[in-house]
Amino acid sequence: MPQPKDAPLRTDAQRNRDRILEVALAELTRCADVPLSAIAKKAGVGQGTFYRNFPNREALVLEVYRHEVQQVCDAAAHLLATHPPDRALRAWMDRLAQYAMAKAGLAAALRQATTPHGTFVAVARGPLIAALTLLLSANEAAGTIRPDFTPEDFLLAIAGLWQLDPHTDWPTRANRLLDLVMDGLRGPAAG
Repeated sequence: MPQPKDAPLRTDAQRNRDRILEVALAELTRCADVPLSAIAKKAGVGQGTFYRNFPNREALVLEVYRHEVQQVCDAAAHLLATHPPDRALRAWMDRLAQYAMAKAGLAAALRQATTPHGTFVAVARGPLIAALTLLLSANEAAGTIRPDFTPEDFLLAIAGLWQLDPHTDWPTRANRLLDLVMDGLRGPAAG
């Protein structure tokens, strides 16, 4: 009997899926045209297992992208639980920069996917806004940032991350940009 569509995966099936995503991120970042069979082989799964999880390249690329976005967004709550709000926000900004560089590496694969670009934006926008709302609200409550900054303002302020070349000294430039954004967030209201 087949598993219902929304049923949780068995442990071994989840492990296979996670391994495929891990290998796919590395391989698609390296080469957008990597054959799907090469990804399956490196992940240690058969073709049937691979295609049961990802019926085509588009489905794989979209899921790799969604998975990366979710990793960044999930870090927000963990960082708030383990750091003061302003340090959690700044640490999350560093995670976002790392995500931006991973996305830059996936850019060719994203462009080659036949899904309209709007789908990729839609995958990222909701989770990012939710993570930002959590972080900004905690900082506003702690008085560490000005209260008039919205998640949309934040995304516009850090848009320069997506202009950085991942093949250069991007961490130095990203740190400078994110420090400037953090200074702007603190503004006069945070003292």
